[in-house]
Amino acid sequence: MSDVVPVKLRPEILAQRAYKQGQPAPANSFKLSSNELPFAPLDSVVAAATGATEFNRYPDAAATKLRQALAEHYGLTAEQVLVGAGSVSLLYQAVLAAAGAGDEVMYPWRSFEAYPGMVTVAGASSVQVPLDRDSRVDLDAMLDAITDRTRLIIVCSPNNPTGTYTRQDEFERFLERVPSDLLVIADEAYIEFVTDTEALNATRLLADYPNLVIARTLSKAYGLAGLRVGYLLGNPRVLNAFNTTAIPFLVSAQAQAAALAVMQEADSVRARVNEITMRRDEVRRALIDQGWPIPESQANFVWLPCGELAERVDEILRQGGIVARTFPGDGIRVSIGEEASTSPLLAACARALERYPYLRREEAEAE
Repeated sequence: MSDVVPVKLRPEILAQRAYKQGQPAPANSFKLSSNELPFAPLDSVVAAATGATEFNRYPDAAATKLRQALAEHYGLTAEQVLVGAGSVSLLYQAVLAAAGAGDEVMYPWRSFEAYPGMVTVAGASSVQVPLDRDSRVDLDAMLDAITDRTRLIIVCSPNNPTGTYTRQDEFERFLERVPSDLLVIADEAYIEFVTDTEALNATRLLADYPNLVIARTLSKAYGLAGLRVGYLLGNPRVLNAFNTTAIPFLVSAQAQAAALAVMQEADSVRARVNEITMRRDEVRRALIDQGWPIPESQANFVWLPCGELAERVDEILRQGGIVARTFPGDGIRVSIGEEASTSPLLAACARALERYPYLRREEAEAE
């Protein structure tokens, strides 16, 4: 088949690399390439989703009951909540509402892979601010990069794929210095996995900063990755503008029913999250003991900083039964999965260090 596109399309779209999800795992391997829970859905959630059988009817486009439940959970009004098909869909809406040709959207890099694509779709320009030497979002550098063309700043905490977090106090100082009419989105898709009390929880600042919007999701900690439910918290007039860029009826009745059900399972959700965060910390400590320079993660994954060796290390992991998410030239993100995945993961990582000893912490720090 010819690679020539037979019709006229935007050249920047043709040049843009499409988002690719984590690769599936072959038999006898563990899929640690996507940030999803390894546990089966809760029985009550399955019952709620399968009970929503009126497929002949459109779902509630406003997700009224779910918005009300989320508003009650956060002590907000329903007008301060916007529900969409995962937080990534809502981020697309936000970028489309905020920026167009000639405008700039700023975000840390490396960060969530979908950011560049959503900016390109809007016709705006990306301003990618490098992470600092500790793989953390560099808020000071972001402040320095603001221009009169900046329309939106996205801060991902915990940051995907490094797992590092922004502190509450530094984010507040950041907001104090950002122009009050400049939109800031705190992308907190992994907030439920945070265990450090100094880490950002942007809901504490929502009342004081009308230009702040918070993006969260039920795909990760709540185990609804396959049903696509996310939400934004923020100023009602800002969210209403985002709503005008939405594709109607994206959140199915089944997804809404499952979301309402899983919100009633707080204890079960917390128990599962606790298991993942404990395993995350155990894996990180073991990798550090091996010699890996692993940054502290507050998400449900760890980051292997491999640089130009990322694809070679990825091959070693695959040979050991581990399918992770590789970012050529930077590193490998390994999601925390079922307990049985830990031993083969650590064994494969140890073999990678034996093959490439200059990836060890001491050598990396010497550079």
